[in-house]
Amino acid sequence: MKLAVFDFDSTLMDGETIDFLADELGLKNEVSAITEEAMSGRMDFFESLTTRVALLKGLEYKKVVDICKELPLMPGAVETITELRKMDYKVICFSGGFRVGTSPAAQKLGLHADFSNVLHHKDGVLTGQVGGDMMFDFSKGDMLQRIQTLMGVSNEDTLVCGDGANDRSMFTYASKKIAFCAHDILKKEANIIVDTKDLTKILERI
Repeated sequence: MKLAVFDFDSTLMDGETIDFLADELGLKNEVSAITEEAMSGRMDFFESLTTRVALLKGLEYKKVVDICKELPLMPGAVETITELRKMDYKVICFSGGFRVGTSPAAQKLGLHADFSNVLHHKDGVLTGQVGGDMMFDFSKGDMLQRIQTLMGVSNEDTLVCGDGANDRSMFTYASKKIAFCAHDILKKEANIIVDTKDLTKILERI
């Protein structure tokens, strides 16, 4: 058995979920700037996540769901996941973003599972709070280790793919470390670098 783990925002999905949500409140530029600080490794991920989600307070949850159903998939995502499944990979998504976005995409892509965070909402609107599986810089690596143990998959049979600083923790536990249209901080730790916005390009390198 082999395991492939993909980041969601700017990897399987073309953009940042939280930017699409912030745009509804006229806060896209402010939120995007914080995202850039986190993905470049200049800001602690937990701090950046909670700060950005707090700015979404008051956004109607139904609007959140509607936006997340229509998030654009990265070019080549469907084809790449299909091919990996044919190669006997179990394909999973780890996201520092939100399940309201990853779950619909997981169904469209045919992923085996998705692990992400949950936007807290009450009385039909976001409260500005968040919790879940992927809150910290170390979360993805921690979850990867646990899944490898559960499935009996070695580092040698593990592929990981991401674009930002919070994907680094996965790289320790995988033989194939793919930086996809990534920030320099992740490229430094990758052994496969793809700078073309087409996920099928990774199939040529694995």
